[in-house]
Amino acid sequence: MKQQASKAMLALALLSQSVGLSAQTPVTADTPGKTAAGTTYTQPKSWTAATRGQATVLAAPEGNLSVVVVNVGAAADAQAAAAKAWSLYRPGVLRPVRLVTADAPGEGWNERVSIAYETSPSERAVAAALALRSGNAWTVMIADGSESTFAKRSAAATVIQQSLRPAGYARESFAGKTAHRLTPDRVGALREFAAQAARALEVPGVGIALIDRGKVVWQGGVGVRTLGSAEPVTADTKFMIASNTKGMATLLLSVLADEGKLRWDQPVTELYPQFRLGDDATTRSTLVRHLVCACTGLPRKDYAFVLADTMAPASDTFKQLAATQPTSKFGELFQYNNLMASAAGYLGGALAYPKLELGAAFDRAMETRIFQPLRMRNTTFDYAQGMRGDWARPHGRDVDGKTVVISNEFNFTVYPHRPAGAAWSTAADMARYAQLELSKGLTPEGKRLVSEANIVERRRRGVLVAEDSWYGMGLFERIAYGVPIVTHGGTLQGYRSNFWVLPEAGIGAVVLTNSDSGAAMLEPFFRRLLEVVYDGKPEAAQDVAAAAARVRAQTTARREKLTVPGNPAVLAKLASTYRNSETGALTLRDRNGAKWLDAGFVEGPVATRKNADGSVSLVSAGPGAIGIEMLIGERNGARTLTVQDSQHEYVYTEVR
Repeated sequence: MKQQASKAMLALALLSQSVGLSAQTPVTADTPGKTAAGTTYTQPKSWTAATRGQATVLAAPEGNLSVVVVNVGAAADAQAAAAKAWSLYRPGVLRPVRLVTADAPGEGWNERVSIAYETSPSERAVAAALALRSGNAWTVMIADGSESTFAKRSAAATVIQQSLRPAGYARESFAGKTAHRLTPDRVGALREFAAQAARALEVPGVGIALIDRGKVVWQGGVGVRTLGSAEPVTADTKFMIASNTKGMATLLLSVLADEGKLRWDQPVTELYPQFRLGDDATTRSTLVRHLVCACTGLPRKDYAFVLADTMAPASDTFKQLAATQPTSKFGELFQYNNLMASAAGYLGGALAYPKLELGAAFDRAMETRIFQPLRMRNTTFDYAQGMRGDWARPHGRDVDGKTVVISNEFNFTVYPHRPAGAAWSTAADMARYAQLELSKGLTPEGKRLVSEANIVERRRRGVLVAEDSWYGMGLFERIAYGVPIVTHGGTLQGYRSNFWVLPEAGIGAVVLTNSDSGAAMLEPFFRRLLEVVYDGKPEAAQDVAAAAARVRAQTTARREKLTVPGNPAVLAKLASTYRNSETGALTLRDRNGAKWLDAGFVEGPVATRKNADGSVSLVSAGPGAIGIEMLIGERNGARTLTVQDSQHEYVYTEVR
């Protein structure tokens, strides 16, 4: 640790010299700050701050990432403001612009524009700017440095961004206001908003449930189950709910805690001796609550199972965790990890049915302890059952940006780790789950399913995720515009969903969508809910319009960089089979005149892209799975393809 700290201090010193700063002392808690021009911000815990002219440089503890706030003043437009900010922060350093997208005005800013700059895969760097205008004056936030550190410190970076406000601005707050009841008119306003948002974002179908005073006041759907079909979405249409599964798995742990089968602060190895995490010290330190707190320091490692051979057993979760090391201390940072959440659910299954195989034990425990008592009749982990009858097909965009029906095969990737996100459910069933949260453990019929103490334990504030937002155990708690919210979302290919409960108002909402584009309507729907309930400023509609424009811009920018089909000269030089010791085989074959990729759960045509440094990447180009990149290279005389996420690298070497 001492050697790592020395390296971090050296990196910080070098950064300080490059921008003319002196090293500063880190703060011991999130600390409000203000620039000379009056722009407010929050300096995250353990970060340093230094000022150089109009630039306030906030540096991460690792010393290789800075988030910089620059008061630029007048500028011709957002790009000009960002260019001026870079010149004040790092003179002579300005990358080519890759993408410019606008958000709707808000939080006191008349204009908000995000700018992404070109980087190369080998750099592993983040370079972005957010230009904010208040009146005629621009403030620019720059993110500059290590991609790995940015991912690890994403919560801190989000806190900085969300806390940026112009001088004298007072946030809108509904604290202390009495919530309006969800009358038929207000329900109608929310339904109409969902329909309009779905049209704007090309989302074929949406399942919705609305709860008031703990009672369902409306449930149903807008749109269709499948593009081109007339079959409507209903309250009983099945969607994959992805990471909303996590809160249900921790609900199982709550029930088992009531039964005396576990304690939240009990070492996992006392309950499941086979558990191992990285090294012995880390393993011994892991308590039950750590499995789902997103606070253990383990980074996301999704490619480890996305690219792995299909249909691994449930025990693969524990096999992968045994080979994973934390990248930060326990309780220090928010780092979302699906494998840990999967282990939590399987632990619950093993405690409930110790004689069954892990996956079967979990499935039965969820059915007998959660789904049956809560009368969630259409909620299941059985894909065959989920994809039968009234179910919503997944949709995504093809390489040219057109919304199309996509296969659900990719979503089998999460099945071996299903407590983290493989449940199917409906708006009607999810409403019952939300009602249980609102009642703190009572079913809609008034029967106690779980003690108040143990259901609420899942909401206890853990690590900070964003400004006024914390992760508990499979649930987020937010303070949104002064109102406490309990929530979680879910993301799988072709499915985006969220639920929210407002405990003080007795109000809840569920939104399930059958399209990747559905992600862009979730936060605006929540904003619209608050507008309807608390007479908030009408901002949700403009948020949807901005999101639709952003999706189009992102699609266009991505397509412009791709050669589709892939460059023949590049493809001709590739091997037919590659292998990685951790994930398995990757093959390339000719199919219908195009090169076709097969790597774990990723299957489809490929494109090529020339990177800023002259290197070339192979890019998956199948609908819904566009954008998985493989850097083409060579090591020790052998051809390679390298897949990177923010904190891991998977090198595939040709099989000769």
